[in-house]
Amino acid sequence: MFTTLKNAFKIKELRKKIFFTFAMLVVIRLGSQLPVPGVNRSYFANWFAQQTGDAFNFFDAFTGGSFLNMSILALNITPYITSSIIMQLLTIAIPKLEEMQRDGEDGRKKIASITRYVTVGLSLIESAAMAIGFGRQGLLQTYNVVNVITVIAALTAGSAFLMWVGERITENGVGNGISIVLTINILSRMPNDIATLFEQFVLGRPIARAVVAAVIILAIIVGMVVLVIVLNDGVRKIPVQYAKKIQGRKTVGGQTSSIPLKINTAGVIPVIFASSLMQLPIIVCSLFNVQSGTGVWAEILRGLNSSYWCNPTQPVYSIGLVVYIVLVIFFAYFYTSITFNPLEIADNMKKQGGFIPGIRPGKPTSDYLTKILNYIIFIGAVGLTIVCVVPYFFNGIFHASVSFGGTSLIIIVSVVLETIKQIESQMMVRNYKGFLND
Repeated sequence: MFTTLKNAFKIKELRKKIFFTFAMLVVIRLGSQLPVPGVNRSYFANWFAQQTGDAFNFFDAFTGGSFLNMSILALNITPYITSSIIMQLLTIAIPKLEEMQRDGEDGRKKIASITRYVTVGLSLIESAAMAIGFGRQGLLQTYNVVNVITVIAALTAGSAFLMWVGERITENGVGNGISIVLTINILSRMPNDIATLFEQFVLGRPIARAVVAAVIILAIIVGMVVLVIVLNDGVRKIPVQYAKKIQGRKTVGGQTSSIPLKINTAGVIPVIFASSLMQLPIIVCSLFNVQSGTGVWAEILRGLNSSYWCNPTQPVYSIGLVVYIVLVIFFAYFYTSITFNPLEIADNMKKQGGFIPGIRPGKPTSDYLTKILNYIIFIGAVGLTIVCVVPYFFNGIFHASVSFGGTSLIIIVSVVLETIKQIESQMMVRNYKGFLND
């Protein structure tokens, strides 16, 4: 990785793209410190301290602390991520959108334009809910129409600005802009988390115990990173043979190819869906000042709250962890089923004269791909579950609470690997151009 970056800086074009990306990230971090006019910045810090769940901590980690600081980038790119997921799901449900997606570059531009409008709409709704809901409780220094409108405009503009920055990074920088913005937000919170772990398990302890604790923490982090890399790069290649055809005096076809099926076919989406579904009741109750109190409803809320999972003194609440694991596996199958169609791939192979050795074209090929895919999805879902459950386990047993969990780690590693691959591909293209020019 370091060799790739070193070689990239030797190329003027790539060097400009890397510096442009870095400059945009500096702008984002500066924007994260600019307060929204008319708000009490200490309100959310005090409010957070009273919350027992980690739903808003997770959200704050994704916004790089902007939400807690109530800066103009408090919503960050979460509305864009939500709108992208909504559009991806609607593409499967609405034939018109599915037709746009198949229209090539023009269709994708139209979908991207619709996604932008949906992002602005979601930003308006979320900012209005925050300004009105929390404004009456002390978020606004003076609760009036002007201040409410100011907060809504500032938060919506901040989210739209970050969406624009992400797109500019994609066009003029390196990597996927939205993913890089999300990654830098998560990374900005990690130094505080590492410092918290150091103070909790290393600082002030006997030397032998401190060394053992530091080694264990490092080993866990490295082990999880390695597992994420394996999940991200793991591929099952299905061999495909194309029959020879005679066109005029030429014989075409006869080559061998393969269909790469990634182990982690759904990426981090199953974890995000499962976490969002588990935390939604807790967030709703917090926003409407519904106290958990006692009773069946209170027990259900505690079971949904990951802060109570894996606690030896309260094992009953770990049932929520079992539900979470089931949801991760379910959404892994669900999301893959709407993004990967074995029947369509089998039909395309048949039209092009391709077949899997030993498998007849058509439905037998589709059934074979489905069978292989089901095994792969399960392996990937189990790997995702391990990465996500490990932080909950150590939080419950040792109270090692940090903002970056399995989800954050998956995003960081995946984005870094994809960015490095993109830099390498651009370097390779440049070398080919240089060879042709010679």
